[in-house]
Amino acid sequence: MEQVKASPRFRRLCNQFSAILGGTEHEITKGPVCFVSRNRKINASILGRKTTSPLVRYQLFSFESLDSSGRALCLGETALFQDQVNRLLSNLRNNGIKVTAVHNHWLFEKPRLMYVHWESIDNPIDFARKVKSSIAFLG
Repeated sequence: MEQVKASPRFRRLCNQFSAILGGTEHEITKGPVCFVSRNRKINASILGRKTTSPLVRYQLFSFESLDSSGRALCLGETALFQDQVNRLLSNLRNNGIKVTAVHNHWLFEKPRLMYVHWESIDNPIDFARKVKSSIAFLG
């Protein structure tokens, strides 16, 4: 694996960002971009077959383009059940985070799964805390 150039400050922020969000994995990719992932516990089937694929149950978060004032481009997305969408949208918006997409990824899945994407220019640690509180009800 290639060592990506990132300052010690960026690496510390990435570690803290991941810890706040409960990331199961995190890495720094070229940019540098701090990329954090975790999987939700979702019981679902697609085309009548049980699935535990990370493609179905993921949560992804990142930050990049960190400026001298400590603000960065912060992004996130999560899988969730259809009946959880409105609450998540309200939570994110109440935290000043822009919701950019709400859509499905699969056909013939049970229960119905949706995916929500969001963005903000923010301090990554503040963003992580806002997101953590916004998604806490998802379990």
